Amino acid sequence: MLLTLVFIYLLVTIAIGLVAARRVKNSADFAIAGRRLPLAMIVTTTFATWFGSETVLGIPAKFVNSGLNGVVEDPFGAGTCLILVGLFFAGKLYKMDLLTISDYYRNRFGRTVEVLCSLIIMLSYLGWVSAQVTALGLVFNVLSAGAIGIPLGMVIGVVSILAYTLYGGMWSVAVTDFIQMIILVGGLAILAVFAGNMAGGASKVLAFAVSKDLFRFWPEPSFKDMLFFFAAAITMMFGSIPQQDVFQRVMSANSPYAATRGPVIGGICYILFAFVPMFLVASALLIMPEQTAALLKDDPQKVLPTLVLEKMPFVMQVLFFGALLSAIKSSASATLLAPSVTFVENIWRQFRPKMSDRSELKTMRITVLVFSALVLVYAVKMQGTSIYEMVSGAYQVTLVGAFVPLVAGLYWQRATTQGALLSIGLGLLTWVLFLATPWGEAWPAQLMGLLAAVLGMVLGSLVSKR
Repeated sequence: MLLTLVFIYLLVTIAIGLVAARRVKNSADFAIAGRRLPLAMIVTTTFATWFGSETVLGIPAKFVNSGLNGVVEDPFGAGTCLILVGLFFAGKLYKMDLLTISDYYRNRFGRTVEVLCSLIIMLSYLGWVSAQVTALGLVFNVLSAGAIGIPLGMVIGVVSILAYTLYGGMWSVAVTDFIQMIILVGGLAILAVFAGNMAGGASKVLAFAVSKDLFRFWPEPSFKDMLFFFAAAITMMFGSIPQQDVFQRVMSANSPYAATRGPVIGGICYILFAFVPMFLVASALLIMPEQTAALLKDDPQKVLPTLVLEKMPFVMQVLFFGALLSAIKSSASATLLAPSVTFVENIWRQFRPKMSDRSELKTMRITVLVFSALVLVYAVKMQGTSIYEMVSGAYQVTLVGAFVPLVAGLYWQRATTQGALLSIGLGLLTWVLFLATPWGEAWPAQLMGLLAAVLGMVLGSLVSKR
């Protein structure tokens, strides 16, 4: 019965997405919803972009093992990223006539930087989207009691998302995000109240978390621990800023006010509401301590689904899996669209400079389909990797390769194309070097890559100016 309701929910979201797809008349409608989204929809769609499988399944698993210290990257870094985008980037970028974030790199630094940054951005999405696809496979596997294998569950999930994203683009994503976030927030809030009562009250759950030192945020006061803590914090905080999915939400706004305020409100809401899944998993430790302990050793990501399926009534199960699917589908649809639009606009267009808008729209849809297939294959190959690690690892490459040219281009007038190229080269080379050698055990690779990128930008720009 529960699995049947889940499939009905999928069909309803597909229908809503297809209705929204009627608004798509050209490539701008497909990529950035024709810049017609109001503030409320910018808030929900930025919130939805981040609130995915890692927030419901990955973050709680890390929280019970490492406390708040273990989740500094997400939600704290991820939510702060949206706030920074609204405060320092949205206003400047919204004034430009851009379809993708890579258009900015072309206008500021030229074609070579545009292509390099586009490839970097597209590569980063493999890990993020694969995490959502993996979670979809896990959901169908759990709901069917193993009758649906995880790979088949991944296929079902991807097809359900493609059914509307392929035709409606950003319009379908934004409208379905708006509805799915209402279901998500309402469902998880009711579940938190119910789970807290089952555990003996919210105060008891909080006291238990304090006794287990789960609210410890800062690491041990040693140089190495603080260094790795800082590196983890900035991975999504800075690495997610030069991302097409975030940029699409800014550019989809119907006014500068919505473009700048929407990400800030969405980021604050994301950080605050991410505590709800953490509260749920802390409640699970009180409600079913032995079973939770066993799951934490075997697969921590199954703690919440197991709690809901085995200890809660049917209505709560419907609420939980409706909320979970809302979170996953909203993130996956947005992140399938972003790299596909980037590829067509910033790479393929160079081979077809006279491509008509109709041809561009058709090519974008074909690219969404191809990228979805690639993500599905990658997700199947990466089975066994934790959802949290897949997401957090995705943004290191944009942190070391694309972040510094974006910031320098916007805020340093002396930044040059040579500086951008040296920044990208040094950042990526240093990052790979520390990842591949024992040096990475003493110094965080993403932080060293970021510092090298800054150095490359400064040296390259100053030398070329002379």
